[in-house]
Amino acid sequence: MTDGPKYGFDTLQIHAGARPDPATGSRQTPIYQSTAYVFRDAEHAAALFNLQEVGYIYSRLTNPTVAVLQERIATLEGGVGGVCCSSGHAAQIMALFPLMAPGLNVVVSTRLYGGTVTQFSQTIKRFGWEATFVDFDDLDAVKAAIDDNTRAIFCESIANPGGYITDLDAIAAIADSAEIPLIVDNTTATPYLCRPIEHGATLVVHSTTKYLTGNGTVTGGCVVDSGTFDWSANDKFPSLSGPEPAYHGMKFHETFGPLAFTFHGIAIGLRDLGMTMNPQAAHYTLMGTETLSLRMDRHVENATRIAKWLEADDRVEYVTYAGLESSPYFDRVAKICPRGAGGLFTFAVKGGYDACVKLVNALEIFSHVANLGDARSLIIHSASTTHRQLTVEQQRAAGAAPEVVRVSIGIEDAEDLIADLDQALSKAAN
Repeated sequence: MTDGPKYGFDTLQIHAGARPDPATGSRQTPIYQSTAYVFRDAEHAAALFNLQEVGYIYSRLTNPTVAVLQERIATLEGGVGGVCCSSGHAAQIMALFPLMAPGLNVVVSTRLYGGTVTQFSQTIKRFGWEATFVDFDDLDAVKAAIDDNTRAIFCESIANPGGYITDLDAIAAIADSAEIPLIVDNTTATPYLCRPIEHGATLVVHSTTKYLTGNGTVTGGCVVDSGTFDWSANDKFPSLSGPEPAYHGMKFHETFGPLAFTFHGIAIGLRDLGMTMNPQAAHYTLMGTETLSLRMDRHVENATRIAKWLEADDRVEYVTYAGLESSPYFDRVAKICPRGAGGLFTFAVKGGYDACVKLVNALEIFSHVANLGDARSLIIHSASTTHRQLTVEQQRAAGAAPEVVRVSIGIEDAEDLIADLDQALSKAAN
């Protein structure tokens, strides 16, 4: 649907990438539960393995159900291609894999999901990669952190857990000056609220586990390529601009142009890392995308109302929701997320750590889980769970201080959610 008329978001979230099944006429994309695909003949097989023809070989690389989801997410993000994988964390590694090598580094925001902070501060060191953490509100510090070995800048559009909004245009300008790609995790915003490529992002990553699926059933990830970066402008990205030994010296950027990163992600990334999305997960996520805009509108509506109520409550110290006029990020909402500030934010409970624990234990509608983006309202005390591996200083920098709880506001009746928070806050105060 990308070559014809310019369709609206609500149409694309249902139809992009999907076509009636040619064998049965099935309107819903089938779950192609197959590991391998029959070649027409030996010549066809050779063409596929040589990347001379696009098709299906083995489901670690490509699968028809997953292919529909890849095209849909890429279309919604305004990219040229996408690669789906097994989780959001897998997507982050997949995004960095063609760019990095031992001794190289990535400049990343301090305001990131706790698991991402750990992945970047600890785990990627095993590859010989380094991460430099910077407050992305300090643009001079971002510029100063870039050196000759920097190969990417990484941030979240709406940062988890605090709901802070990144000035993507300003960060993209810095990345452009340094001739390196900007990678934006758009999980919390989704392409309905924010399209990072329109603000200069080179790559967009998602945990499809969250809002894109929207029902808390499956894990998954996706990397979307803008197709706009010149991988051959210098010698910084030899995996994409230089000869690839596994394909007889073929150069991905020279051969595939704007789709170089996407083809590399499949032909090298999925082939060798094996972070494959299974077709059932793709099917659940495809169904979730069909109602994305409807859900996100309700998430934003509920979150705005609840954040205002919490801000006015004497039992609450502060609320971080960017949709509040008191937020330092309020002015960025119209610019970066014109349809709203999302459904994720934190609030600080008077009484500190212990009061947070009491609050979580007293809630009845809110589910205490390590997830976000569900149709259900969710809560977690990040300092004792998702961010517990960090120091207190790191927790505070990430927006997950000991006195703070994170809420992912669902699509239930707002009145019921407020009543649940009210009774739980009363118990937390005792």
